[in-house]
Amino acid sequence: MSDIKKSRRLFDVAKQYIPGGVNSPVRAFGSVSDTPRFIKSADGCYMTDVDGNKYIDYVCSWGPMILGHNNEKIRQNVSRAICDGLSFGAVTEIEVEMAQFICDNIAHIDMVRMVNSGTEAVMSAIRLARGYTKKDKIIKFIGCYHGHSDYMLVKAGSGAMTAGTPDSAGVTEGNAADTLTANYNDIDSVEELFIANRGQIAAVIIEPVAANMGVVLPKKDFLQKLRQLCDDNKTLLIFDEVITGFRLQFGGAAQQFDITPDLSVYGKIIGGGMPVGAYGGRREIMSLVAPLGSVYQAGTLSGNPIAMTAGLTQLKIIHEDENFYKKLNLRAGKFFNSIEILIKQYKMPLRCNYIGSIGTIFFSEEIVYDYESAKQTNTGKFADFFRYMLSNGVYTSPSQFEAMFISAAHKDAELETTLDSIENYFKSKQ
Repeated sequence: MSDIKKSRRLFDVAKQYIPGGVNSPVRAFGSVSDTPRFIKSADGCYMTDVDGNKYIDYVCSWGPMILGHNNEKIRQNVSRAICDGLSFGAVTEIEVEMAQFICDNIAHIDMVRMVNSGTEAVMSAIRLARGYTKKDKIIKFIGCYHGHSDYMLVKAGSGAMTAGTPDSAGVTEGNAADTLTANYNDIDSVEELFIANRGQIAAVIIEPVAANMGVVLPKKDFLQKLRQLCDDNKTLLIFDEVITGFRLQFGGAAQQFDITPDLSVYGKIIGGGMPVGAYGGRREIMSLVAPLGSVYQAGTLSGNPIAMTAGLTQLKIIHEDENFYKKLNLRAGKFFNSIEILIKQYKMPLRCNYIGSIGTIFFSEEIVYDYESAKQTNTGKFADFFRYMLSNGVYTSPSQFEAMFISAAHKDAELETTLDSIENYFKSKQ
């Protein structure tokens, strides 16, 4: 597994032409002091790099591959669709089928607009919320990632009452001024923002299960109280379900926690591996989107027939198996529970947060329930763990603050092999 000559060579070339050698920072291995593996192919729960090394994959393209890589039915349907053309810049039957399927099967979605990424979907949903409420300010939660649009790249200043300060070069203070930040799992911090900005808050956006500071679950009644606060203040509640949508349950976190958001944002799984995003919600809100209403949003490749074919095929496969989530979540739950048992057995200073088929091993002894507690993790020790697992054929995220994804293609054999590697790592640290 040590031979990565081609990956090293490719990375050296990539760094000359692509910033950092990667087209997304999450693919960089700098934080774990290693070289990115250049992937050549994938099938089931395995990926193979250009040097011929094979890995059990727990990134799953950061979530979309819930059925595993290279699903035969998706591949066949996409191959047929490609024969008709890649893009038309005109309306197609498949995008109508996709929209109808989502609206028919997700109770709180009356209308949906397809876009090309989660970032674009969030940006559009925020604009729509402002247009609908005629208010300017939004509340987001520290540690929740909603894409890289300017007003989402914001973190808290000296306190939760402070308007946001830019979290990236190139984001102006003006763009950040209307973004307020609250603490995840702290309903009081949200209430204080509503009091300080009475009548000005258009929307609260949240990852209902945070998955971009590692997997962090909402505390009991947190989401319910958030829903009530939004109702009391005539503010829209937006669920960013780019990761949790069609992952925890078919209806995502909204179904899991029995909460009805006003708008929902989707991505990843609904594209079956193709670039895609979507936002949707109540008809009275979505009717404001152009060309029907005054909130403008457009996209040349939105509803692309190839992406729609891949995504709709995947959603139908999942939906037609009434036991899909029961089986997947049971297998994943057993896997993450086994990690917890190993942590206790070897007295490792770690925590394992998980729900459904996503989880994170935090290199911290403390309970991780928000951004501040997540930041207390030992990233150096995580990097050591990451390199060990990679050298033993297990591919996880090269960041402490991301999720492990289990797919339907991960069977007992692969999960047991992974657990063996984890146990061997723990033994080596005794």
